[in-house]
Amino acid sequence: MSQDHGTRAIIAAMSANLGIALTKLVAWLLTSSSSMLAESIHSLADTSNQIMMLIGGRRAERKPDDLHPFGYGRSRYIAAFLVSIVLFSLGGLFALYEAFHKFTHPEPITSWQWVPVVVLLVSCALEGRSLWVAIHSAHASRGDVSLVQYVRQSRAPEIPVILMEDLAALTGLAVALVGVSLTLVTGDGRWDAVGSGVIGLLLVLVALVLATEVGSMLIGESATPAIQQAARAALEDSSGEIRGVVSLETLHTGPESLLIAARVAVDPQAGGADIARALDEAEARVRAAVPLESVIYLEPDLQIP
Repeated sequence: MSQDHGTRAIIAAMSANLGIALTKLVAWLLTSSSSMLAESIHSLADTSNQIMMLIGGRRAERKPDDLHPFGYGRSRYIAAFLVSIVLFSLGGLFALYEAFHKFTHPEPITSWQWVPVVVLLVSCALEGRSLWVAIHSAHASRGDVSLVQYVRQSRAPEIPVILMEDLAALTGLAVALVGVSLTLVTGDGRWDAVGSGVIGLLLVLVALVLATEVGSMLIGESATPAIQQAARAALEDSSGEIRGVVSLETLHTGPESLLIAARVAVDPQAGGADIARALDEAEARVRAAVPLESVIYLEPDLQIP
């Protein structure tokens, strides 16, 4: 996935969430609905998350320097990890607190009663549009894998994060709609509090999943199996001095940048100049086969174990 697809999805989601957040805040001020407050904080958290991801994307574009010789690509992972923290603390924990407060001190919705329903229905439409943009952006790079596999396997964090946020948002809106509707029908404000609590648990769960996936990227993940297979096939594609691949290690230094280190078996009778030429040719084949910006280190060995 190119970073352009991710940026397009981020901007679409940020625009939708900012408008939704302001609308929900107005609805909360008119009705004092707990679910509306939880949902407005959720949307504000999502908006701040997308701003952080845009900043991370800009930082990742900086050129390598002496202090960071492999570049700044992991800035995008740091931004995505901060997203999970904000979603957990500002979104999930606040919604749970609000749910506890309103459940112990329930208040019915007595004014502007149908405003929350209208706001939630409009919000569903806007979030659905944002989710459609994210799915469309993911389609360009996920191939035949399912969306679940794509979220787990993708080395670029933006689209998976937006997908999970939008799915959580749509689910939260449905829950809020049920809670508000039951409060309006029964006059019992505890239903509104239950809706806020479910939203909080949902956000905490999504934040933990995001933290686990992005945390793995921060620690350092290898290339996908398809990329590793392509690199190995390129190294083995030789009838000259290179006889095979002894070992191959890969590490993502950013979503679109890769470190490749390999030991290759060479003809023990070949001269130094011939081996150097063969390694240069092998490196060129790997660069042609791997669609990522790669730093490649090849070490000659005498035999395949």
